[in-house]
Amino acid sequence: MHREDFNILNSGIIYFDNGATTLKPKILGEAISDYYDNYSSNAHRGDYALSIKASQKYEETRYLVKDLINARKASEIAFTSGTTDSINKIVFGYFADKLKKGDEVLLTMSEHASNLLPWFELADRLGLKIKYIDLDDNHEVLMENVEKGITNKTKVISIAHISNVVGDVRPIKDIIKLAHKNNILVLVDGAQSVPHLKVDVQDLDIDFLAFSAHKMCGPTGVGILYGKEELLNDIKPIIFGGGMNADFNHDGTRIYKTMPDRLEAGTPNIAGVIGFGYIIKYLLDIGFENIHKYEIELKKYFVEKLEEIPEITIYNAHSQSGIVTINYDGIFPQDLSIYLDKYNICTRAGNHCAKILKEEIHIKNTCRISLYFYNSKEEIDKLIEVLKNPNIKEEII
Repeated sequence: MHREDFNILNSGIIYFDNGATTLKPKILGEAISDYYDNYSSNAHRGDYALSIKASQKYEETRYLVKDLINARKASEIAFTSGTTDSINKIVFGYFADKLKKGDEVLLTMSEHASNLLPWFELADRLGLKIKYIDLDDNHEVLMENVEKGITNKTKVISIAHISNVVGDVRPIKDIIKLAHKNNILVLVDGAQSVPHLKVDVQDLDIDFLAFSAHKMCGPTGVGILYGKEELLNDIKPIIFGGGMNADFNHDGTRIYKTMPDRLEAGTPNIAGVIGFGYIIKYLLDIGFENIHKYEIELKKYFVEKLEEIPEITIYNAHSQSGIVTINYDGIFPQDLSIYLDKYNICTRAGNHCAKILKEEIHIKNTCRISLYFYNSKEEIDKLIEVLKNPNIKEEII
């Protein structure tokens, strides 16, 4: 699907590491080059035509993001450097002033480091208690376990919409409904969901959402922080400087701007944000329903092929996303990934920034194949052919 839009695919590369970052279509480079070549200037800083154009294109992307996730207002969207930056700004800019000693934060053992470490730090600072939602036998999140994990001290549930290792699509709407019934706020890590399926923050009633452009064909260094207006009115900046202040004086008095400027101190990644706007339109033209449907079709095909190889262990055969996590008996995951690279097949090996998941699946490292809309069954067939090589262990050694 749309493979012709990606120059790198002409090189013979088979790219299966989309959970880490995606390939970039030609339109992104063209949009970024257009900015640098024809109207390169700072946004929101000048009263001349070039700066005004840069500002307009930058803000156009904000409105595109608003429409993408169906936020109520563009002011509910702040640009950051990525999902990690967004989560940190929410944790330390909002919850640091709202939580107190003894409050509980509910997470899962399969969260990415970016949705664990900020909470660990804040817990140490404030005396919070970190708790985990039990995972079922498939390492997935069930509503009954969410309900079991909630107490009268639970104040926040911070959870990935889709796990980057297990690939399970969490029942976010039901989780949020239950949370709100218990006066609990929910932070959703959308790094693995927004690129792959339609996410409607109003329909899901999401309080905070974080995601990255580079995981959905966009540039690196661009992230999105979404929050409900009434919550963002109370968020405090954790980075200070130009662009986010309305006024300040030598005696230290200062006035900070309203959202979203308050969270966008300094010169932003203007070219990246503008380029991301073109990517949003590109993905909307393809259709997120079409993307998700195709990925599930690819995964089903892939799993069926993998099941023909007795040495392969599949950890998430039934999850409803394009992430497939495996191991090959007797082969260290990194060695397998390096071996596949000899055939120009790009996969990810390791713990995938989910280091405490090993306590659930009882294995530290795995090999992850993560699919996107430009992957094909022919590419899967090539991977299966390599994995079926009867001499694979001897060649790796």
